[in-house]
Amino acid sequence: MSTTLERETARPYYEPVGDEVATFTAAYRQRMPILLKGPTGCGKTRFVEAMAHQLGRPLVTVSCHDDLTAADLVGRYLLRGGETEWVDGPLTRAVRTGAICYLDEVVEARQDTTVVLHPLADHRRRLPLERLGTDIVADPRFGLVVSYNPGYQSVLKDLKDSTRQRMVAITFDYPDPELEQSIIVAESGVGAETASELVRLGHAIRRLETGTLREVASTRVLISTARLITEGLPARAAARAAVAGPLTDDPVAARGLCELIEAYVSSPQS
Repeated sequence: MSTTLERETARPYYEPVGDEVATFTAAYRQRMPILLKGPTGCGKTRFVEAMAHQLGRPLVTVSCHDDLTAADLVGRYLLRGGETEWVDGPLTRAVRTGAICYLDEVVEARQDTTVVLHPLADHRRRLPLERLGTDIVADPRFGLVVSYNPGYQSVLKDLKDSTRQRMVAITFDYPDPELEQSIIVAESGVGAETASELVRLGHAIRRLETGTLREVASTRVLISTARLITEGLPARAAARAAVAGPLTDDPVAARGLCELIEAYVSSPQS
C-alpha cells in the first residue's frame, strides 16, 4: 500500500507559535489522541514529525483518501507462496510497536473506516481485529494523531462528533510574518530579504476577497518558491511556478496573482 510512510524521524525544523508543544506532550503522556486542525501547508505534518522526534518515537503516517478502507489501516490476509498469511496494516503496526500513528486529512477517509479508531481513542486503547477474532491492547507508548483542514470541508466531509469528543484539539494557522520569514530562510537557505518579500506576497494573497481561490498561499508554497530561487530561478518566475500555478486554473485569478507577484517580488530579469 502506497499510503504509508514509516521511519525513525530525523530532527525536523519547527518553531513553536503557541502552547502546541506543551499540549501535545501532555496529551501524549496521558495517552490521549490528538486532533490537529488548520489550513493547508501551515505546518501540521512538520509539527507531528518534530514531536515524534522530541518524544523519541517512530512515526507512521497514513495519507487518507476516499478509497481508504478499514482493512488498509488494520490489515488483511494475503496469499504468499501458496499460503494465506495475515499482514498487519500501518495502524496495527503502530499499536503493537508503540509508534505514533498520524492520519493525515482523516476526513477524506470514509466514516465507516474511521469508526475503527473509537476503541483506540478512549479509555480502552484496544484495536479490534475482527478477521482474526481478537483485539490487541495498544502499547503504552502508542500515540494517535489525526489532522484535517476545516476551511474547505463540507458537512458531508467532517469528523463524527463521537470521534471529535475523544480527542484533544490543537488549532493551527499561518505564523506571524517574522516567524514565517525565519521558517522560509531555515527551510530553503534563501536570503532574509527575499524571504521577507515572499512573506509579504503570501499575506497579500491571504487578504484577497475572492471566491476563485480554494486555498490561499500557504507557508509551504512560499518555501517551495524560495527553494526554486536558490536553484537560480528568477524570483518572479519561481513565484509564478510555485504560487500562482498551484493555487488556481482560473485565468482571471491567475492574472491577479501574477500582478501581486510583480508588485511584491523583486525580479526584473524574469
